[in-house]
Amino acid sequence: MTQRESNPFEYSDDNKRYLTYSYYLRKRFGKKVFKVPLNIDQGCPNRDGTKGTGGCIFCSAKLSGDFAGDPCDDIADQYRKVRAMMSRKWQDGLCIPYFQAGSNTYGDTETLRRMFETALGFENAAGLSIATRADCIDAEKADMLAELAEKTYLTVELGLQSIHDKTADFCNRCHTFEEFLSGFGLLKERGINVCVHIINGLPFENHDMMVQTARVCGELGIHSIKIHLLHILRNTRLARLYENGVFEAMSRKDYVDVVCDQIELMPEDVIIQRVTGDGAKEELIAPLWSLKKFCVMNEIDKELYRRDSWQGKALKI
Repeated sequence: MTQRESNPFEYSDDNKRYLTYSYYLRKRFGKKVFKVPLNIDQGCPNRDGTKGTGGCIFCSAKLSGDFAGDPCDDIADQYRKVRAMMSRKWQDGLCIPYFQAGSNTYGDTETLRRMFETALGFENAAGLSIATRADCIDAEKADMLAELAEKTYLTVELGLQSIHDKTADFCNRCHTFEEFLSGFGLLKERGINVCVHIINGLPFENHDMMVQTARVCGELGIHSIKIHLLHILRNTRLARLYENGVFEAMSRKDYVDVVCDQIELMPEDVIIQRVTGDGAKEELIAPLWSLKKFCVMNEIDKELYRRDSWQGKALKI
């Protein structure tokens, strides 16, 4: 039996029954492409008092940039160092400079433009990824990003986490789903690729709420999505809540079931950049099963196979 016969999903050349980022980039650029995470220390309006203080209860002290470069280095040095490390694994790959830590459209527009355009000139750079919050997008920022998108393969990554405002409020997210839609709309109407981040396992969310978040994201016409597991990290407010028994960490089985349901509801042309994330090993309290990332990914593959299912199947029924 050939791969095509054994896998009914069109956009795959291996056992994956969903459109992976690796597959998409390989088809687009003709070779391996990997992200090089950078930290420009832009901070976050949810930490400095503009929108809130303390940040989201799950966010690490490094503003979710635990694997990014050292902000004490300029971005050219960060890129060189991180790329050299990653090139041990992928020697002949192209790179996407990834402005990862913090909110990377929070600041002066022209200063940000210069940083982004500098990154475009890095050796082997094939595009840009810029992570931010939707409430850090206004018309001026969106226009600047649209100009970048005319020059390169640009993706703006927006942290949504959940469509449910009750969850966002508990997590001290300090913006609503309506505010997310406003920032997203400014990017969408300018034709900018948007990747949305969601988190499974947030306190007090049940299976149906997590699936609803993914369904709504799929209906927005997004370019790609990152599906994350809630990592409970040391020295966060989330860790204190967990240690006090306020909520329970998600089990691997429940996580796999939710992700497969989300994949089934995702339009088949939406790139699924991640189906789980990385928590810094030395900081992770729970779920410890998440440290075996490839086991989790394999369980997702096996469950889709067991169901005889694939990305978008539920939309066609």
